[in-house]
Amino acid sequence: MSNETHFYVVELTQGTREWLEWRNEGIGASDASTVMGENRFKSAAALLREKLEPARDSFQNEAMALGTQLEPEARGRYIAKTGRDVDPVCVRSVRFDWLRASLDGLTTNHDAVVEIKCGASVYRRTSETGAVPGYYYGQLQHILAVTGLDMIDFWCYWPGHPELLLTIERDDAYIERLLETEQLFWDRVLQGS
Repeated sequence: MSNETHFYVVELTQGTREWLEWRNEGIGASDASTVMGENRFKSAAALLREKLEPARDSFQNEAMALGTQLEPEARGRYIAKTGRDVDPVCVRSVRFDWLRASLDGLTTNHDAVVEIKCGASVYRRTSETGAVPGYYYGQLQHILAVTGLDMIDFWCYWPGHPELLLTIERDDAYIERLLETEQLFWDRVLQGS
């Protein structure tokens, strides 16, 4: 089965008001760990409130803003290192309308995907442990659920330091639990709206 049967590409520019509205009309990859109760920074109840009463503008703290600013540079370094030409793209699941992802990088032929992180804290943690921080695991598996791919590159970039590349495999047992939990969460969103 080709990856084309798993998702639709949605023509949106990440960071725009239209993109924010689209993100709020479903569950995105960055929501996955929160829905699963694995995000130490936000609860599922807080995410539910956000979905029911969306903010007009996206909130970004200083670290998030810097990560957004560094992402194009990090993507360029990833392309140079791997030879994979990737572009940011938004995708929606064929199976579940609410299952979405704003990808940091997807190859033109849709056979490889990368999640890019550009922060001092995540860089330090990843370099010290040699592993993806646990609170990002759900995000990565969500992306694999949407795309149907078997693996995802986790590219960690911090200026002045060696880039870190970890390849994470698809975890079908986790994805099954993830999709069940996300469906229940989305049902709560629909009931509350």
